[in-house]
Amino acid sequence: MIVALAGGTGAAKLLRGLAGIVDPERLLIVGNTGDDLECWGLHVSPDLDSVMYALAGLLDPVKGWGVRDDTFHGRAAMGRLGRDTWFGLGDRDLATHLARTELLRGGASLSEATRGLAAALGVRARLCPMSDDRVRTRILTPDGWLGFQEFFVREKACPEVRAVAYEGADAARPAPGLLDGIGQAEAIIVCCSNPVTSIGPILAVPGITGALATTPAPVVAVSPIVGDAPVSGPAGKLLAARGLAVSAVSVAALYTPWLDALVVDRRDAGLGAELAARGVRPIVADTVMTDAAAEAGLARAVLDAVGLAP
Repeated sequence: MIVALAGGTGAAKLLRGLAGIVDPERLLIVGNTGDDLECWGLHVSPDLDSVMYALAGLLDPVKGWGVRDDTFHGRAAMGRLGRDTWFGLGDRDLATHLARTELLRGGASLSEATRGLAAALGVRARLCPMSDDRVRTRILTPDGWLGFQEFFVREKACPEVRAVAYEGADAARPAPGLLDGIGQAEAIIVCCSNPVTSIGPILAVPGITGALATTPAPVVAVSPIVGDAPVSGPAGKLLAARGLAVSAVSVAALYTPWLDALVVDRRDAGLGAELAARGVRPIVADTVMTDAAAEAGLARAVLDAVGLAP
């Protein structure tokens, strides 16, 4: 079993590449749920859904989120009714959130609902949330605290970031089977996701970092930073808010002492000595995934880093 910690569009691309070169049933994908929100009374799990849609062949290739060729008639109608429409749910995407909410209200856990939705879409990998308990990433701005989606989508990640909190994480429990999966894994992959708001909430759930520190499996991460900027999203601003340089070295710093290797872009090959000094083995590859070939190429580099053949 290969365990992957995932959140965001970069993770979805890498996992799609991995699923194309290894048996998807070898993959246990742990999705960030700190980004989850209630929209129009529905439970939305953006990171779980991006991975699910990518592995089902449904992910919108332009936006990197949502369903390919979706329409937004429902959103427009909600706007006419005076409802907030800053978080854009497409019409086909809406079906996922309706089904998830129905399952949750019927007594299913988030793990059970996720498993059912993924199976219905033909996803063979095991996809699970980091926890069945409620955890929400909160961003402190000069005007107060915002939910992550309020900060990222509604405010377009523009406000100054003064602090980041993972509300509910202290009392959360890892999803069923997650700690056993980490302990029994062939390898652990930390995807090229925002280390503060995509991977950070996963690590904040008690027991997960301990499992990563004690697993006999090699642990490799892929840096979402190239040079002094993130490939996409607000990772740079969030690293800076933590007092860290916007650099692949800072990604390694957040994942020590349990990280064995870090895959960095060829443009960051010069960081090898600094990473090695931190006890992290540098792996140089092309990390910007612009097409299916690039996704597969990065996936192969990650597997090589942990000594696994496709």
